[in-house]
Amino acid sequence: MLHRNAARRAMMLHATAVVRDGAAVLLTGPSGAGKSDMALRLIDRGWGLIADDQVLLGALDGALIASSPERIRGLIEVRGVGIETVEAAAPAPVVLAVALGPETERLPEVAFGTWLGVLVPLLTLDPHPASAPIKLDYAFARARLALRPALR
Repeated sequence: MLHRNAARRAMMLHATAVVRDGAAVLLTGPSGAGKSDMALRLIDRGWGLIADDQVLLGALDGALIASSPERIRGLIEVRGVGIETVEAAAPAPVVLAVALGPETERLPEVAFGTWLGVLVPLLTLDPHPASAPIKLDYAFARARLALRPALR
């Protein structure tokens, strides 16, 4: 649940949010980009699902917090199969955003996205190769190193 003062600074984002070790990653991109599919592959690797398709974002004490709208909590779209139920994860601070799409650089410069005035490291990642979840794991580990000790 968001702090009362943070409720005024909230927004809904067309994205998927996954969590590991108490820190969240936003998966962004247009419909059909592979957000739910990437989330499924990450769940298979031990990640949890905060929200699929719509993520409620709030700003609290300089952190961006991802949570699930109640109506879709614990639900994920499995394309070609239907809507499935998974264990719902608690809200968590976002440490990385991943824009799903064609990778343009082998060694990209550090980029950032901004939501509710909070800067978040932003990676562009092609979700289709089998290595995509592994690449995301590496980027997540790198993003967590930059955090204050309380979130590591």
